[in-house]
Amino acid sequence: MNIRFTFFSLLLLCFLSTNGYAQEVAGVKVPEQVTLANTNLKLNGAGTRSKFFFKIYVGALYLPQKTNDAETAISMDGPKRILMHFLYKEVEKEKLIEGWVDGFKNNHTNEQFDAFKTTLEAFNALFVTVKRGDRIELDYLPETGTRVRINDQIKGSIPGKGFYSALLRVWLGE
Repeated sequence: MNIRFTFFSLLLLCFLSTNGYAQEVAGVKVPEQVTLANTNLKLNGAGTRSKFFFKIYVGALYLPQKTNDAETAISMDGPKRILMHFLYKEVEKEKLIEGWVDGFKNNHTNEQFDAFKTTLEAFNALFVTVKRGDRIELDYLPETGTRVRINDQIKGSIPGKGFYSALLRVWLGE
C-alpha cells in the first residue's frame, strides 16, 4: 500500500467544508477540529486512499493552523494529528508496514531513509491488522514525540520531532 495524498487536493476538500461542522468523506464524519494536548487543531484536509478501485481509508490532517504549504505544515510547531479511518474489510499489518516503508523510500533520500530505518522499524512494530471502522491516530506531542493510537488504545511512542516530520513528508508527498 503506497501512501499518496497531494496536499492541494486535501486542502480543496477542506475549503469546500463548512466551518465548525463535521464534513463527510466516504460516509465518515470528519470533524473540523480536534483537541490534542490542550490545543485546538484545525482540519487541513481530508480524502480517501484507494487502491485498485477499493477505498482503503479516509485520511485527515489536523494542524494548529491552516496552511496550504507542505513545508509549513511539516515545520509547524505544536501538536499535530494524522487520522486514518479504515473503510476496507481488512488491512493486514504487513500491508501497513509495506506502505510506510515504501512511503519513506519514495519521499526521502537514501541517506535520510537509512537514518530513520531503525526508528521506522520501531514505529512499524506498533501496528496491528485493522478492519473496517478501525481508526489509527498518529499524533505529534511536543513532550512525547510521535504517538500511535489504534481504536483509542495507545500502542507506543517514538521520541523526538524528527520522525513525525519525516512521517508528514510521506503523508503529504508521493
